[in-house]
Amino acid sequence: MSTPSPAPTGLPLAELHGSLADPLLDQMTFLNEVTLRYPDAVSFAPGRPYEGLFDTADISASLDSYVAHLREDCGLDGDAVRSRLFQYGRTKGLINDLIARQLLADEAIRADPEDIVVTVGAQEGMLLVLRALCAGPDDVLLVSSPCYVGITGAARLLDIPVVPVPEGAAGGMAPEALAATVRAERAAGRRPRACYLVPDFANPSGASLPVAARRRLLDLAEDLDLLLIEDDPYGFFSLDDRSRPTLKALDTRRRVVHIGSYAKTCFPGARLGYVVADQRVTGRSGAAGRLADELARLKSMTTVNTSALSQAVIGGMLLRCGFRLRAAGEPVRRFYAGNLRVLLGELERVFPADRQAIHGVSWNAPSGGFFLVLTLPFEADPEAMEECARDFGVLWTPMAAFYPAGGGARLARLSCSYLTPDRIRQGVGRLAAFVTVRTGRGPAPGR
Repeated sequence: MSTPSPAPTGLPLAELHGSLADPLLDQMTFLNEVTLRYPDAVSFAPGRPYEGLFDTADISASLDSYVAHLREDCGLDGDAVRSRLFQYGRTKGLINDLIARQLLADEAIRADPEDIVVTVGAQEGMLLVLRALCAGPDDVLLVSSPCYVGITGAARLLDIPVVPVPEGAAGGMAPEALAATVRAERAAGRRPRACYLVPDFANPSGASLPVAARRRLLDLAEDLDLLLIEDDPYGFFSLDDRSRPTLKALDTRRRVVHIGSYAKTCFPGARLGYVVADQRVTGRSGAAGRLADELARLKSMTTVNTSALSQAVIGGMLLRCGFRLRAAGEPVRRFYAGNLRVLLGELERVFPADRQAIHGVSWNAPSGGFFLVLTLPFEADPEAMEECARDFGVLWTPMAAFYPAGGGARLARLSCSYLTPDRIRQGVGRLAAFVTVRTGRGPAPGR
């Protein structure tokens, strides 16, 4: 007679970390799953690059360029090159000097390579920075509202309270709202440790911060003794070929921790990001070290290091374009700018001014990037989105999860990065039909 198998061990969710019960952590999973359930739907949901812009031959060519660089420019022999590519490598990174050259050429950011930490995507950079900066129960993170769920999710994993600062009418975080929020938090006995924002074409709103407001934020950061965490994944993708200076490029007082990524500009599958952390850290002895070194210490206990092969490919891409990634990516910028113009034009076509009033629909008009926000006359919740996917064949992203303190119930994020112009036109037509049926207000617009 066989012995009965013991019952599997049960783990009550209530006894696991509280973040696991937070709906915020389900957002990306839900979107991925619903996309898989409706593979033929036109998807305005993912903020990922368009795959038609990539060429697999670039991977091997870039790797070859990096190996040649190691041999010819760095003077490494065959054994050293093999070790550089196959071994774990330095925790802080292997291509810090190449990233520093690209940042100088493209952004006028003067970064010492030793103030750079190469990370597994920008997401790891966020986790490392938050873990290093937020030390006690009274520390809070300020964020723009609406805000990218990656940073609020990271804060939730680390049990760091998040305090929203609303975006202003002019676009991006309102400087005076930031100042008022800092003072209110301090009056309540809390310590605003840093403020996270995306100055250019933010995810999810598409908003950009005017240059004057950037300078004002830097002045406030100095006056209020606050750090700014700048996330810059979309800065290359303006509607025109003009660029605004990053906060870090304007930062003369080391108030900005700059997070970047090559996911949108080079190769998302490489999962390569970086942090420029040039702030100085004073120890008990009074000796000053680098914040970047402290981030690397944290990294050594998480991912240990970033893939040497990913760094080699990205390093080769930077070498091949002479460290002028913005100029090399001009065709890519034009593609995304064209997509955004098509999306804006199609919304205007199917919802001209009179139809906007009838259907209660409106949207913003970003000056670049991947996203815009559509205001609907009904709740734009996951149930409505799934109905839209099932019955009309089009997907979008509910905005409520992007508001840390609540809000965004009737807002939908539309991303135009992953589609061709024809699919954008098809998707907007389907979306217009959904809105018309949902509201019961006349025939489908544009039909």
